[in-house]
Amino acid sequence: MSKKHPIISVTGSSGAGTSTVKHTFDQIFRREGIKAVSIEGDAFHRYNRAEMKAELQKHYDAGDPTFSHFSYEANELGELERVFREYGETGKGRTRHYVHDDKEAERYGVPPGEFTEWAEFAHDSDLLFYEGLHGAVANDTVNLPKLADLKIGVVPVINLEWIQKIHRDRDSRGYSTEAVTDVILRRMHAYVHCITPQFTETDVNFQRVPIVDTSNPFIARWIPTPDESLVVIRFKNPRGIDFSYLTSMIGGSWMSRANSIVIPGGKMDLAMQLIFTPMVERLVHEARRA
Repeated sequence: MSKKHPIISVTGSSGAGTSTVKHTFDQIFRREGIKAVSIEGDAFHRYNRAEMKAELQKHYDAGDPTFSHFSYEANELGELERVFREYGETGKGRTRHYVHDDKEAERYGVPPGEFTEWAEFAHDSDLLFYEGLHGAVANDTVNLPKLADLKIGVVPVINLEWIQKIHRDRDSRGYSTEAVTDVILRRMHAYVHCITPQFTETDVNFQRVPIVDTSNPFIARWIPTPDESLVVIRFKNPRGIDFSYLTSMIGGSWMSRANSIVIPGGKMDLAMQLIFTPMVERLVHEARRA
């Protein structure tokens, strides 16, 4: 970690809502006059779309049906660690973009399923913001948590996560429910071994819990709305967190444990604004002093 060049890492599995969190942080950065550089987890995939398809088949033919984008070996985690370390030491680094669709292809001038060229970060940034699948990986090869100053986990309960993925991939990407189900099954091993351990490393976790029946996510006709959900917010170290202030400011909230608060699903953006604005201000203030 570096006081002079802080790093915020937001980690969540596919469809967990990390993009919504990024939007909230963008609001904080804009309001507080903070210049942030952002990197996406997709930029550190090891393979483009065609290469990944070939690798999936290669692993399947070798008797391994568990290989997926969740897997450590499908990602350039060493490069991600290098970017974290370089930014923390110098405020410099590089990233690229993975182009998902035709709209992004028009924006970046690269075909869907390909990467843009690596590009250097803008100079004189106040902090680095990461959003993706592997921002808090700690294994035998890399240790990203020790390099990030604020680590945030975003994860819905598993049935809700499956519903969100099924609807997103079916409606946005044209996949059948059966095809998405196959992807979910293939990813489960890496989800258990690569994704969930990261939420032990994060400083603050947001877990969305539906309060409607999601017992069979594969036939759900719609995604539960925020008003049909609660969000559990867990602080790894609750020292210094003013829970009485948070519960008074967030209507319908309460403490469920000494380090946890439960809020209505529709108040998640407000909760993030209240929790993270002073944290970000403190990081940037200390960085500018340094």
